[in-house]
Amino acid sequence: MGVMNDLLGPEAVDGLRTSLLRVTGRPAWPALAAAEAKLEPLAIRARAGLLAEALTADLGTGYDGAAAVFRAALADEAFTGWMIWPVSEAAVDLALRDGSTRAFDDVLALLAELTPRLTAEFAIRRLLIQDLDRALAAARDWTAHPDEHVRRLASEGTRPYLPWAIRVPEIIARPDSTFPILDALHTDPSQLVRRSVANHLNDLARHAPGEVVSAAARWMEDPDDGAAWVVRHGLRTLVKKAHPGALALLGFSNGSVSVSAPELDRSVVELPGELEFAVEVTNGSEHTARVAVDYLVHYVKANGALAPKVFKLAVADLEPGQTRRFRKSHAFRPMTTRVHYPGRHALQVQVNGVLSPSAGFDVVQ
Repeated sequence: MGVMNDLLGPEAVDGLRTSLLRVTGRPAWPALAAAEAKLEPLAIRARAGLLAEALTADLGTGYDGAAAVFRAALADEAFTGWMIWPVSEAAVDLALRDGSTRAFDDVLALLAELTPRLTAEFAIRRLLIQDLDRALAAARDWTAHPDEHVRRLASEGTRPYLPWAIRVPEIIARPDSTFPILDALHTDPSQLVRRSVANHLNDLARHAPGEVVSAAARWMEDPDDGAAWVVRHGLRTLVKKAHPGALALLGFSNGSVSVSAPELDRSVVELPGELEFAVEVTNGSEHTARVAVDYLVHYVKANGALAPKVFKLAVADLEPGQTRRFRKSHAFRPMTTRVHYPGRHALQVQVNGVLSPSAGFDVVQ
């Protein structure tokens, strides 16, 4: 994470000062200088907030004056990259302090102007919290914008569980509120936009799986290749959870599929190490069966309990009566996102929602 934090470091601050100097003619930005000295221990989101506060203090103006400076700075091609995050946050700060509908609407327009330089997906969150319906109305308009970055902002900025961003509780409470945006963008010509739609759909699946499957079914009534990809990617978590509607929509049927117990290549994994396993999947029907093969590693937690984590293995078509053997090697290595604890672990394979018997193994230091 340290490398990510450094994206908003001294180099970005120097670039921001230079761009603002060209617009305002002011060589001194004391609050920015003071904030720069405090960046080192902070994570990137906290850095953006600190620099936004400093920028607001140095500008010493209301929303209209700051917006005029930022728009003028857009004429400079060097006014781009991670320096834009605190700029967008400062603009939202000042618009919300202004409190007028005019400032609220104008800062939304300003975020659309800034987002091609660096995404405004984080700054828009406080506007969504302040007035969800008004902000979503602007986002729906952006779905027809000629710039793919603005169209992406409509989807990415309104995601329920956007990484690094503050939560918007009303979006989670009203899962139908963002579907008009996704409906408009799921066939977008830009892969950048479609990927955002798929991730947004996957976010919604955490708390509104029924609505997600219904939307995906609508899109699959007459899909192009882009929409089909969005549905597959957007339903990935529901497939891992063996959601019946998601499996059926993607053509995975569990009525005739059987799966053997996993065969492990060892009973003890020494950290760091690997575990190789094999499993056999049989199509017992008279028709070709499409199978989604995943596997679950039941990890030992710090308190000794087991917690499953699902991993993708394969997607395949099995002919009637065919048995196919799948192999996989799974690594147990230090990761920033997972701590490995010694103890009795387990592994299962899941095929179209059908779980294999469990195979146990020990992890030791």
